[in-house]
Amino acid sequence: MTQTHCILIGAPVDCGKRRRGCLMGPDAYRTAGLAEAITALGHTVEDLGNLAPAAVEVAPHANDKVYALAENVGWTQTLMAAAQQAAPRGLPIFLGGDHALALGTVAGMAAHAQTTGRPFFALWLDAHSDIHTPNTTDSGNLHGTPVGYVIGRDGFEAFPALPARVDPANICMIGLRSVDSAEHAALLDINVDVVDMRVIDESGIRTPLAAFLDRVAAVDGMLHVSLDVDFLDPSVAPAVGTTVPGGATVREGHLVMEMLCDSGLVTSLDLVELNPFLDDRGKTASLMVDLTASLLGRRVFDRPTRSHA
Repeated sequence: MTQTHCILIGAPVDCGKRRRGCLMGPDAYRTAGLAEAITALGHTVEDLGNLAPAAVEVAPHANDKVYALAENVGWTQTLMAAAQQAAPRGLPIFLGGDHALALGTVAGMAAHAQTTGRPFFALWLDAHSDIHTPNTTDSGNLHGTPVGYVIGRDGFEAFPALPARVDPANICMIGLRSVDSAEHAALLDINVDVVDMRVIDESGIRTPLAAFLDRVAAVDGMLHVSLDVDFLDPSVAPAVGTTVPGGATVREGHLVMEMLCDSGLVTSLDLVELNPFLDDRGKTASLMVDLTASLLGRRVFDRPTRSHA
């Protein structure tokens, strides 16, 4: 693939849920050699360091279960702006941090796409649909709401107004296997492309992903990829607080990334929900780095053998 300028943006978001640890994620990716893996493939890297949330004041939400609303709003402001500033200069890679960071990253990338006049698409690689709103969440954890926000669902009055609403038909969710009743009802109401693990078991992961990528390519779309650690099976990626058995295998993960590389469509990437406190000797951070390398052109014959001894 052609040389890409990759812009690493640390987003130590740890307020989208109550279990702490994701704030260590950005530095774990750095320690696992993310920049080195990218430059070894002939790309360039610019590391902007770790950002901090804007200081904001918001009224308490009507749903008293909502956790850390002001901090989540502050991160959304910061990351929305960071995405729009970085996107014209290269491929932003947002190092999370929990999935609440995508409230800002996806909104910011959609705004950038709008300024370029190109359609915006999002690939959601996750065990969860994250389509809740602050009104519907039972847990109050806002890492379950980014898709709800970017498609313009009600309940996000405290958050920045969306510069560009994402068309639900332009979102593909792959790997779903933990969807509650409120999310299920919402998904039935809107035209999101849903690929749960049963579909993958029955037809493989290639077929639905290829169909989605064909749709993006047909209109010269810009594609944002949001990769949650829990997309992968916890046996291979244990460093996540939302483990759901039955996830993607290592090989399925690499196939997805290789297909994305072949497509040439990816314009931004989230790496989210890595909790190094829960990892096994850096196993999950290293796998996420390897997947990113596959997205950027590493092939199976180039893949190093890594010892975890």
